[in-house]
Amino acid sequence: MTTFDRRNFLKLSVATAAGAALWQNGTLAEERKTMRLGLIVYAENDPDAALRKVHDAGLPTAQISLESFTSEMFEKVRRAIDQYGIEVTALNSSGPGPLVYDFYHGPETIGIVPRQYRRARIEQLKKASDFAKQLSIPAIHTHCGFIPENPNDPLYKEAIEGITEVVSHVRSNGQIFLFETGQETPITLLRAIEDVGLDNQRVNLDTANLILYGKGNPVDALDVLGKYVAGLHAKDGLFPTDPKTLGEEVRIGEGKANFPVLIKRLKQLNYAGPVTIEREISGPKQMEDIRKSKAYLERLIG
Repeated sequence: MTTFDRRNFLKLSVATAAGAALWQNGTLAEERKTMRLGLIVYAENDPDAALRKVHDAGLPTAQISLESFTSEMFEKVRRAIDQYGIEVTALNSSGPGPLVYDFYHGPETIGIVPRQYRRARIEQLKKASDFAKQLSIPAIHTHCGFIPENPNDPLYKEAIEGITEVVSHVRSNGQIFLFETGQETPITLLRAIEDVGLDNQRVNLDTANLILYGKGNPVDALDVLGKYVAGLHAKDGLFPTDPKTLGEEVRIGEGKANFPVLIKRLKQLNYAGPVTIEREISGPKQMEDIRKSKAYLERLIG
């Protein structure tokens, strides 16, 4: 037996297919015939406006991002879901504490890896899971941070222990835990999944983040992580050329993600989960790009 309990992993991996059944309401991704489009929205300030945006874009699904899990917020989100008839496929939470998306401060501030914020974020993700359970949201989604590529790094073992605590709690609520890609190489993420060893772990493949962080490309990442992909952020970008800052996000079809090949490969893997558009800009151009991305992806998905 290695540092982590691989025998436990092997036992649980037998139930991997069953783990997918933790998706609630009888809407398993594996049972879907086609991919369905969606939009990720920040719902903290105004859940109604956030889900109205999804509805007005003509998209049937959404991932929502929240940090407050009060009874008042629950009522606001529930009303908005009922009002617009949006299927919320996952709830995202990242805090508390600072989040700096670059190569220098990112490793110190993002996810469960940094010691300074780890305990507070573990507890926050547990609250997010409990909140999502009340709303029948089937998955929790987050960046775990810059998981060390060196498995002998003490931070790696600590991160795995923290992730395991969160994933176990999410599992007890009958939910899937989605790792957002980008800040680690695909093989490092695969190692982390196997070392955690629980059957409700899946991957939210952000098609741009691997590029923006210089960690790979999404098509090749499917060779490593394909069987775990249960969510997708449809986003595009360019590789970084400045060692201090991430690459540039661009509109879908204008970057290096290669969506025609990516969608074809997902179909070969029988992926039938959500394809959640993400455009990290603000203002009128954001909605313009979202609508163009929707039309572009519809043509590819068929």
